[in-house]
Amino acid sequence: MLTTDSVPDQEKSAFWEDAVSGALGPVAVTPRPGRPVEGTIATDRLGYLLISRIEAGAHRITHTPDPAERSPAHLVGVALQLAGTAVCVQDGRRADLGQGDLVLYGASRPYSFSYPERFATHTFRFPRHVLGVPDGDLRLVSGTAIGTGGGFGAVLLPFLAELAASAPAYPPAVGHRLAGHVVDLFAALITDRAQLAATDQDAGRDHLVRSVRAHIDRHLGDPSLSPETIARALRISVRYLHRLFEGEGITVSRLVQRRRLEECARELARRERVMPTVSAVARRWGFVNAAHFSRAFRAVYGLSPREWRDLRTAQSAGGTAAGVPRPADSFTGPRP
Repeated sequence: MLTTDSVPDQEKSAFWEDAVSGALGPVAVTPRPGRPVEGTIATDRLGYLLISRIEAGAHRITHTPDPAERSPAHLVGVALQLAGTAVCVQDGRRADLGQGDLVLYGASRPYSFSYPERFATHTFRFPRHVLGVPDGDLRLVSGTAIGTGGGFGAVLLPFLAELAASAPAYPPAVGHRLAGHVVDLFAALITDRAQLAATDQDAGRDHLVRSVRAHIDRHLGDPSLSPETIARALRISVRYLHRLFEGEGITVSRLVQRRRLEECARELARRERVMPTVSAVARRWGFVNAAHFSRAFRAVYGLSPREWRDLRTAQSAGGTAAGVPRPADSFTGPRP
């Protein structure tokens, strides 16, 4: 165990940075302005699992990989907050940790931990390849705070705290077996959290798709309606908008045209005292080119707009809709 107790104040910050780097890998330590870092740190190995126990005053730890290191070991870290608070930042994600929370992070990639007050934490580091979970699951979970007040996390908290405290007492053979069990528990946690995150993502995706469809329906009459204007209105990228519709069986542009044609067909089929012209209906639903509208309508319904209107009017006057042709390429996807 290393402690700053016997180190002169003017040397404490440098001593602490060396101590933390020895436990976590190369890091920069930034103490609270005007105050040196004071604390204790101890690191033990259980097989391929490295466990560090840190208690210290407020400071910030930043890890930036050395570009000269061509093939750094790919390590995964798990930090368990025992006292105080922390903020972990990696890959643009921010995890706010309170007492009892934990966070998974890529220990070989850039990250930072900020501790605004005195704190205690346990960190567990191990090679990525022993984890045995898909990269996609790990990405979903990394950099997010995981509470241990309930569910699977509640099982982990007392076990990890006790394991870190008693790590020096285990002989190498026992430590190696324990490491395998610990990593299996982390893998189970990642799988559990990834499934929850994926469910949340699917729900968010479905909600956004419904929002896109509703926006299209509200603006069908706007000739400028396009993937670009839709994405801008919903504050997403055009690329993401197209990705949302990859599983919908229709592109965004095709959906806009299809909905316009459906509304035109519906209006042209109505029997009214004064029938609107075909061109007026087309303009009302966002078509600016009459020839293009006629071609698109015939491609879907098998008739020209005028033929469609005349046939539907005749059928309506006869009191039956029998024989009315169905669209040749009907849109059968989900409706808003």
